[in-house]
Amino acid sequence: MFKKLSLSVWILFVVSSIGFAKEKKITILHTNDMHSNFVPHEATWLKKDPKPMVGGFNELYFLVDSIRKTQDVLFLDAGDVMTGNPITEYTYNGVYGGLLFQLMNDLKYDAWCFGNHDFDVSQENLFAITKMVKFPTLSANIVNAKNEFPLNNKPYTIFEKNGLRIGVIGITSQLLFNLVNESNLTNIKVLPPIETTQKIIDEIDAKTDIIIALTHEGVEDDSALANGVTGLDVIVGGHSHTRLKKPSFVNDVIIVQAGGNCENLGVLNLTVDDDEVTEYDGELIQMWERDDHPKNKFKRTIDSMQAKIDDDYSEVIAELKTDWKRKDGESGIGNFIADAQRNAASADVAFMNNHGIRKDVSAGPLTKREMFEVLPFLNIITTFQLSGKELRDVVTYYIKERPSIQTSGIICEYRKKGGEIEFTKLEINGKPIDEKKMYICTASDYMVGEAKRYIGVEVKTPIYSKKTVFEEVVKYAKKMKVINSKDEDRIQEIE
Repeated sequence: MFKKLSLSVWILFVVSSIGFAKEKKITILHTNDMHSNFVPHEATWLKKDPKPMVGGFNELYFLVDSIRKTQDVLFLDAGDVMTGNPITEYTYNGVYGGLLFQLMNDLKYDAWCFGNHDFDVSQENLFAITKMVKFPTLSANIVNAKNEFPLNNKPYTIFEKNGLRIGVIGITSQLLFNLVNESNLTNIKVLPPIETTQKIIDEIDAKTDIIIALTHEGVEDDSALANGVTGLDVIVGGHSHTRLKKPSFVNDVIIVQAGGNCENLGVLNLTVDDDEVTEYDGELIQMWERDDHPKNKFKRTIDSMQAKIDDDYSEVIAELKTDWKRKDGESGIGNFIADAQRNAASADVAFMNNHGIRKDVSAGPLTKREMFEVLPFLNIITTFQLSGKELRDVVTYYIKERPSIQTSGIICEYRKKGGEIEFTKLEINGKPIDEKKMYICTASDYMVGEAKRYIGVEVKTPIYSKKTVFEEVVKYAKKMKVINSKDEDRIQEIE
């Protein structure tokens, strides 16, 4: 026999049941800045030897699959899938790096927001990528002159998962024109992230239970976004490669980011009740390589691609006698790359931006693969002319501002007297500078587009070659055979 419940107990039971029924859970899985790392690589930060292998799409595949079996999942990527591995040099269905995105189709991503490096091949190639992916490309603030979305991108999408309506807004860095070769941004305009996000929040708030910003702008700008808008619940970020082991919490907005190079999977568990996140917890799962996964078509595709890369890029191109170590000032690796560019262009002077040099290399056999990892961008050798007076101004700018560049063909000694710079020696291509002479200079097409920032002058009438910086540096290394590049104090202050 059931006992009769009092009216007050019955009302309490019904209210509690209703409240419980409204509470729903969702797990956000997220990656960012994978930079083409589709296979495992050494965990270089560990001191042990041999170092364990970490990351890659196969580990990601099995980890995501295991989580999907037990939880309702929304799987997002925050951009910079491209650049960092030679896979982006190969076409798949006519698209450079296309196999990466086919593998992401197989991983069943729900959405992505493109990052600055996804423009590296060309705007046309990025458009082709967005046409081949089976999940939405989100970026609300990348438009053309008519405020149309030119890259098959959508400002937002709304997913329904486990009874939840989840709005996801894409936002790409407002500094895009400082990060991407301008020739790849023709007719592109970047709208302000905060104003753009707030406008969409206001539009979709009534249609959603929670709202996520999927961003490629870095944690500092993510914090500014969180402080600048109302109605946002979560930011899934990228660009700064920040390993947020636990979510950050800014102005009632949960912020997550998973590091980079496909080493971690970000996991954010949300409990949602009555249009509000009531509980959350998050973590990063480091994806150590395992050898007990069953073989499948996905892994065979990865192995086949890697075998081709190994065959094409394993060639030893030179012997490196000293370690190549990057640094803010002059470096041996920077000197070598700048020298190679000057040689390729038959120029008097060459410039190389430090941030375009992406890897240190230990002394020993130097392979084509390692050189690609140092110079993974499709930057083009570009020439232009500067007068001797302009080059003197460039050197002065370098001494005063210390831009992050390397030089070749300039030898300078100077003193500082009462805040003024006195040149005791200033040579261009081995001869004293002639202020009236026009000198041939070279840099990458990217650096030429940012010349005012890097060398303090605007470049007029640049001439673009068909040679890439990477290809010409490889040729120069083969010609040298033995490389002993080091710091030379090419621009130095004397007593």
